[in-house]
Amino acid sequence: MVNIKRDSIKMQIVNNFNGKKSNQQYPVERRLESFLHLLIDIKMIKNITVIGAGTMGNGIVQVFASHGYAVTICDILETNLETALQTIANNLERRVKKDIITEAVKQNALKNIITTTQLAKALKDADIVVEAITENVGAKQKLFQQLDIHCKPSCILTSNTSSISITKLGGFTNRPAQVIGMHFMNPVPVMSLVEIISGLLTDVKVKNTIIELVHALEKTPVEANDYPGFVANRILMPMINEAIHTLNDGVAEIQAIDQIMKLGMAHPMGPLELADFIGLDVCLSIMQVLHLDMGEAKYAPCPLLVKMVDAKLLGVKTKQGFYQYIDGSKDKKPSNLFAK
Repeated sequence: MVNIKRDSIKMQIVNNFNGKKSNQQYPVERRLESFLHLLIDIKMIKNITVIGAGTMGNGIVQVFASHGYAVTICDILETNLETALQTIANNLERRVKKDIITEAVKQNALKNIITTTQLAKALKDADIVVEAITENVGAKQKLFQQLDIHCKPSCILTSNTSSISITKLGGFTNRPAQVIGMHFMNPVPVMSLVEIISGLLTDVKVKNTIIELVHALEKTPVEANDYPGFVANRILMPMINEAIHTLNDGVAEIQAIDQIMKLGMAHPMGPLELADFIGLDVCLSIMQVLHLDMGEAKYAPCPLLVKMVDAKLLGVKTKQGFYQYIDGSKDKKPSNLFAK
């Protein structure tokens, strides 16, 4: 496992403290000692369990395994686990070919991964659990209750939820102080950002530990408060929803909407293409959480989005959403459903 150089971290903290005039009356070492007291030593974190072998889950597993952690990935279906392992192997091979990582790093990462369909077995030795299942409160409630039962008392329970209250998830356990949001971005191996969301009762030691852990993964932790959608999806999802309204109202065609946002706003992907990439079911779930929790009409999911999900046209994962996707190719074309 890759260990953080704590002397380097201490020096950064000292420098930060020295730059704050309001703290000059306190000796730096005393303030540094106080900070480190609020930190669980991440050198003690060795075993990571990720629940859910979907797109986000396998990406999270890849990142932890590539940084030397022993990772157990758990899913209810063996086929999902097989697909996840193959996806991870393919992604790592692409990174080798691009000289991003070495063959040795790839092989070591794959050796660090264990798969299982048995939840209790997956949780037995976990120091950190990352929940990455469907964006559904009921499903998460059942899982967090099981995590509380099977995990050791010191285990930190994190959620990759993109919209659901961390305080609510903590309330499903008897350890709300050890529940925190760790929202990775898709694709996980590529995107630097991790949103860190503390619940009302999350212990500051837990928050500081997760922040340090994210740094150990060579990613950038940014804190957000525990409000529906946090920051990323409170801004992103209404934009995607409005793009779907724009299509539904006949303002412009699919490619025109995406091209305008890419060329005019410098977005790397248009909102409809991005919705397909995320998964229309995921987009709908997040909009439903925003609408329910915020209670404002502007967060109501577009009827067209609801229809697409009802028809199981979910985007890339089903080969059809706003675009149609060809197996084994990056080519896509607008769905025939929207042809004039």
